[in-house]
Amino acid sequence: MAQKDFYAVLGVSASATPDEIKKQYRRLAKQYHPDSNSGDPKAAERFKEISEAHNVLGDAEKRKQYDEMRRLGAFDPFVSRGPRPGGARPGGARPANAGSSAGGPRMDEFDVGGLGGLGDLFGSIFGGGRQQRPSGPEQGQSVETTLEVPFRVAALGGKVPITLELNEECGTCGGSGAAKGAKLQTCPECSGRGEISFGQGGFAVNRPCPMCVGKGTVPTEKCASCNGAGASRTSKKVLISVPGGTESGGKIRLKGQGGRGMRGGPNGDITITFQVKDDADYERDGLDVIARARVNIAQATLGSKVSVQTLDEKTVTLTLPAGTPSGKRFRVRGQGIAKDEHRGDLIVEIQVAVPEQLSAEQRKLMEQFAKAAGLEY
Repeated sequence: MAQKDFYAVLGVSASATPDEIKKQYRRLAKQYHPDSNSGDPKAAERFKEISEAHNVLGDAEKRKQYDEMRRLGAFDPFVSRGPRPGGARPGGARPANAGSSAGGPRMDEFDVGGLGGLGDLFGSIFGGGRQQRPSGPEQGQSVETTLEVPFRVAALGGKVPITLELNEECGTCGGSGAAKGAKLQTCPECSGRGEISFGQGGFAVNRPCPMCVGKGTVPTEKCASCNGAGASRTSKKVLISVPGGTESGGKIRLKGQGGRGMRGGPNGDITITFQVKDDADYERDGLDVIARARVNIAQATLGSKVSVQTLDEKTVTLTLPAGTPSGKRFRVRGQGIAKDEHRGDLIVEIQVAVPEQLSAEQRKLMEQFAKAAGLEY
């Protein structure tokens, strides 16, 4: 079963505050709401994912339970949809003899109905019947992770490198975990079940057997390359192409770019959720880009010219009329973000800077101005 990392779905970190989660959810919900995307099934599915994630992360108690499951290993930093070392799947099935004797209730005594999307997740970890270990071709590990992208790259498009940690089939033993000429025998730790059960927080948790790593068998002599695991942890560098106009929460899927398949199976996939970094000079509003230009009191009062850089580093010059107030905005057409044959504008917001210190001459002139205007100071 595919496991979703709800933090990645919302495009926030696991340490995000409740206010940050709420703000991000509202922004994404507004963007992908079915009423705003009539006839777009992808937007509807994305809205469903966003709502499911917020249902869990937006509730303090549900989030606490969810974080505990991530800590117990229901999730890797990258969400695995493929095999763990040796073909073991996350969680595993509940063994027939693992009930109250393990110190926790049976699965039918544990209520997961109020946990939204966690119900399926808990079911895959705590029970659901005996599952047969795969013996034929199996898809390689698929991963899902969040990638931070600079503001300009997200707006204009570009490439960002990322390094992923993947479990891949051992090339020496072909996934068996056995040295050349060695035989496989029933694992004495789990009696061939491939999993063990232990008590955790008042319920029983099933985990892949640490001796046979979920296979149910152990070799008489371990493969020297993978130490009998049948798989090894490898680093893979991937250059991610970021589409222009990317927003936080946006996703791309790279089919076949994940871990190598087990026993001749297809490669896994990579799913990237983008998190756009804040920029000191620009802010995004849909396809429009807001840039702030600082001017002094004299420029704002008498009028002047001010130069601003666009995202692609072009320079545009604006003529400010006399008496321009702080916060006044000017629109430069066609200099915003381009996406789907549409292009936004560059919005320049004027900020009048008040000097913190004045020279003697500047103070004298300012006092003369105040007197002429009938101002008290």
